[in-house]
Amino acid sequence: MGSSEERVVAVIMVGGPTKGTRFRPLSLNIPKPLFPLAGQPMVHHPISACKRIPNLVQIYLVGFYEEREFALYVSSISNELRVPVRYLREDKPHGSAGGLYIFRDLIMEDNPSHIFLLNCDVCCSFPLTEMLEAHRRYGGMGTILVIKVSAESANQFGELVADPDTKELLHYTEKPETFVSDLINCGVYIFTPDIFSAIQNVSVQRKERANLRRVSSFEALQSITKIIPSDFVRLDQDILSPLAGKKQLYTYQTLDFWEQIKTPGMSLKCSELYLAQFQITSPHLLANGDGKKTATIKGDVYIHPSAKIHPTAKIGPNVSISANARIGPGARLISCIILDDVEIKENAVVIHSIVGWKSSIGKWSRVQAEGDYNAKLGITILGESVIVEDEVVVISSIILPNKTLNVSVQDEIIL
Repeated sequence: MGSSEERVVAVIMVGGPTKGTRFRPLSLNIPKPLFPLAGQPMVHHPISACKRIPNLVQIYLVGFYEEREFALYVSSISNELRVPVRYLREDKPHGSAGGLYIFRDLIMEDNPSHIFLLNCDVCCSFPLTEMLEAHRRYGGMGTILVIKVSAESANQFGELVADPDTKELLHYTEKPETFVSDLINCGVYIFTPDIFSAIQNVSVQRKERANLRRVSSFEALQSITKIIPSDFVRLDQDILSPLAGKKQLYTYQTLDFWEQIKTPGMSLKCSELYLAQFQITSPHLLANGDGKKTATIKGDVYIHPSAKIHPTAKIGPNVSISANARIGPGARLISCIILDDVEIKENAVVIHSIVGWKSSIGKWSRVQAEGDYNAKLGITILGESVIVEDEVVVISSIILPNKTLNVSVQDEIIL
């Protein structure tokens, strides 16, 4: 255990509107980090995990979104968790490590002994306290959360080799063309303040190389698009790869779940994972009901207190219902996210789908998909204010906002 004088800060990278394009049409209405998974904004899950870190004094959210888009959430979550949460807006892209560095003075304001760095679009159990204990044992500059995946999927991520005994990071390569290892980077880190010196060294070396470069004007024009600005520092290529094997970086392997939340399909899967985790961390958030006075609940289900569910409805497993939703008599919901102000009328069925804000699904209608979270049309998505009229079937389709469907559709993207 660390001393009571030690302080910890956490930095969560939330990206920006240009980064969430694969999350459309859902990110058209709301910043991706605020999209609800298991009834809580995506960024809420890593924030809640940070709250459990001993001696945590501050949480920073760093991204490109306008400050006004996060102001209300930051205020409410700070009050709820009683931990200061602050949003810091980057003026331009600085890279995953450069974004940390430009706010170094603020981050170091509380003189922390350790800095957690998390990516917002990661879904896992966030074993941060265990990471901190392991990091102290290792005695290095940084510790990376890692997990074993199938050899076939490993090259989609940063692959790494670690010493099986000491857990030291020996080799790191980002999305290699050939197989290196089935151990991958989870996008969750803990560093000592020495990380800022490491980032500064990269910037200084890059400036020096630029000054030493003697090229003709033609060569300069040809290479101008390849030159990386000195203040643009990538954590993976510029920090992890060069420092591997130098007894500075170590790994902590999680045996629990881990996913990246890049697409709406994966958000539905991650909502399911978080709902299951609530059984351990937040059982009070899970609904229950036997179909007598309340709706029949099967498996893990979250229902916002303001939602109105008819007692004859059957809900679950893996269902999240947001504020002011109305679920009618005989409705059946399985593996879906129902967003704010949605109305699902009597005997309608929703399976493997996300139903957007203020949408309406008519009587005896069906909105469903196969549930392949990785396929483009593996789940059905209704954007904001979509109306599905009575007795209409929507299968494996994406419907953009403000559309009315009076005929059935399958395997379509309706713009």
